[in-house]
Amino acid sequence: MKKLLPIVVGTLLLIVLVLYNVTYTVRFNEVAIRTRFGKAEGVERREGLHLKMPFFVDRVTKLDNRLQLVDSTMQTVQTRDGEQVIVQCYLLWRLAEDDQGVRDFFTSFGSIEKANLDLGRMLLSSIPVIGGFEFQELIGPGNRLVAAEARVLEDLRRTLPAGVDAVGVGVTQLVLPPKTSQAVMRRMRATQQRLAQTERSRGEAEAELIQSEAATKADKIRAFAEARSAEIEAEGNRAAATYFEQMRANQDLAIFLSWLDTFRASLGGNTTVFLDAAQAPMHLIDLSSPVGPDGIPRPRRDAASPMPMPRGADPAPPRGGGAPARPAPAAAADSGDDR
Repeated sequence: MKKLLPIVVGTLLLIVLVLYNVTYTVRFNEVAIRTRFGKAEGVERREGLHLKMPFFVDRVTKLDNRLQLVDSTMQTVQTRDGEQVIVQCYLLWRLAEDDQGVRDFFTSFGSIEKANLDLGRMLLSSIPVIGGFEFQELIGPGNRLVAAEARVLEDLRRTLPAGVDAVGVGVTQLVLPPKTSQAVMRRMRATQQRLAQTERSRGEAEAELIQSEAATKADKIRAFAEARSAEIEAEGNRAAATYFEQMRANQDLAIFLSWLDTFRASLGGNTTVFLDAAQAPMHLIDLSSPVGPDGIPRPRRDAASPMPMPRGADPAPPRGGGAPARPAPAAAADSGDDR
């Protein structure tokens, strides 16, 4: 019994070793290439367990058929207008889908790792085609960076070996050297100043246009106001002319109305004044004033006649020995509320 156990264990180990040498597995993301004595015999794409010749007869190499990413190193490129830029690109590629392409890939590279190294060098050699563009076409809004990437991809496909399917090329970084950065900043500053001057000139032109329109409207409003005021003045003059004609036809009535206006104005405040009741217009409150043929009271004395002395006063004798003037009655006008 003790001798049987080592035999069983040895047999099991031998079976496992044989199975390991005559079988291999393929995953969903892999493609297997089987070689016999170093020569490619077939390509296996099916997932699962597969058989092969043991030991050194058949060898199996598995390749990842998923999308691969390769980054290039930084490279200085001179643009068409003489500016220098530092560019880094990336490459997306995958294994060919046909069996012959897989065999060609295996012959050219042997593994995915070796292919990534070689493709990185190839990508680096294709980056200088970006120099066919001007600097302004690579930066800023409206740039042609997509066209530059397409040109790099087109140049790269000319040198790619069979079995490699290049999916796309993109620019990872686009850096300016210090001297170029200073030149770009000066150019951008000049562009901004030019744009600012253009906007300033346009603003001044718009301001002058607005001022001109405002002045034109003001002149129109002023002319309309002057014309309207002239019309109102003309209407007033016509109405006044009619009024003056009526007053000229009855001058006594006009004088009487003027007396009334003066009398009303003199009594409009709270001040007490002493006026001569014999003169206009205060003769209106003197009931003894003479009445004219038109029924309007007349003053007994005009404004040019001297003011009579109050009663009891000792008047100075007039020059020439004349007798003193006879005093006329006076009227006190109180402009208060109890008049």
